[in-house]
Formats: sequence, C-alpha cells, structure tokens
Amino acid sequence: MFLASATDIGKKRSENQDRVRAEFLGDNIACAAVCDGMGGAASGGVASQVAIDAFFKRVTENFRADMNDNSIRNLMLNAVHYANTLVYEKSREDIDKNGMGTTCAAALVIDKKIYIVNVGDSRAYVMNNDGIRQVTTDHTYVEMLCRSGQITPEEAKVHPMRNVITKAVGVEPDVEVDYFELEEEGNFSVFLCSDGLSGYCSEELIYTSVFGNNLDNAIAQLTEYSNECGGKDNISAAVIAN
Repeated sequence: MFLASATDIGKKRSENQDRVRAEFLGDNIACAAVCDGMGGAASGGVASQVAIDAFFKRVTENFRADMNDNSIRNLMLNAVHYANTLVYEKSREDIDKNGMGTTCAAALVIDKKIYIVNVGDSRAYVMNNDGIRQVTTDHTYVEMLCRSGQITPEEAKVHPMRNVITKAVGVEPDVEVDYFELEEEGNFSVFLCSDGLSGYCSEELIYTSVFGNNLDNAIAQLTEYSNECGGKDNISAAVIAN
C-alpha cells in the first residue's frame, strides 16, 4: 500500500485554508482526509485544522484491526461528528469565527475494503483497471439544481453559484454525513481532493496522472496543472493505492 498527499496555496489566495493528512494505521491499513475551510479572518484555516486533527484523533485512538464493517462505519461517522462539535464550539468562542466551517472527505482503506465519509464539496474518487468514478456527491447548490433537472452538468461547471456549498462541518450543532463502503478486487487507488483541484482537473486527467504512476509526482502534476489553469483556490489531494 502506498500513500501521498500535498497542499498548495494556489495563485490567487493570500492564505491556505486547506488541510490534508494521510497516515498508515497498520499493515495494509491507511487513512487519509482532505478539509477545505471557509470563513474570514483566517477562520477557514482554523476550521479545517481543528476538523482534520479531531477526525484523526478519534480514528487513531479507537481503530482496531479486528473491527467489523458496522463498527468501522460507526467510527468514521463518529469521527466526523466529533470534528463538527469541536469546530462549532470553536466558532462560538470568537465572534470573528462565527459561521466558519470546512468540508471533509476522508477514507479508511483496509486491504481491499474502502470506507469513505464526506461533507461538502471535497471529493473522493476510486480508480481501478476499468477507470475512475466519483464516489461522493457534492453538497452544493448547483448539484441540487442538476439533480432536480433545472440545469445541465455543463451549465453547472460555469454557474455563478457553483462554489456555494449546502453542507459543511462546524456550521451547525450537528451535521448529516454521507457514508460509502466499497470492496475492490484488483489494483485500485482512492483519490481525495479539494475543489481547487477538481474544479480544473477532469476525471480523465486525474486517472491518467494517478493510476499506476508515482503518487507524489501525480499530485504535483495535477497541482501544477490547476495553477496553470488559474489556481483561483487552494489545491489539496491525498491518495491511497494498493
């Protein structure tokens, strides 16, 4: 199993409010997360840092290699809810931080099993010999419009409200978390990224850059491409590959 992760401020932002982390928890066991913060006065960076630290704290302290699928599901969901509580409480300590929040896309991989949680518009993709697919659903206003048939996916890419998210960690006392469970047979990669990367890089580009290639180089290439295309947002990614 292989890991890689990186984050970049991009070309337009004055600070990096993304946080990314990837760690081994044992033999053929790895966890990764990407958080993309939002909020003024550096609050987005605070939110994403608090969230990713809280998520990993809860996972690493409570994970056991003999856990069954239901226990892992509960652990992953609980870790995001724990992060939500800490970010929300932090936001109430300082009026300048009111309303701050963050996305969270995280994956735990154990051999061939993949467990994914998501809030917001940071994404999780799974790649194998057959190609790439987006596992998570963006929690955004334009995604709601797409699903209701009011706009097309092509229109969504240029919609003026395409960056408006409908769900985030830490904005409310509680949060609804999406959960996904998959099992692969052959070689596969789990790719997590913030919208600073997915907004520029097509699925085809991500796939050809990552699958079967050096992971650190792949993230560097996708980051460079995103910056060449404008780099209007922070850019972050993490990969777990077997």
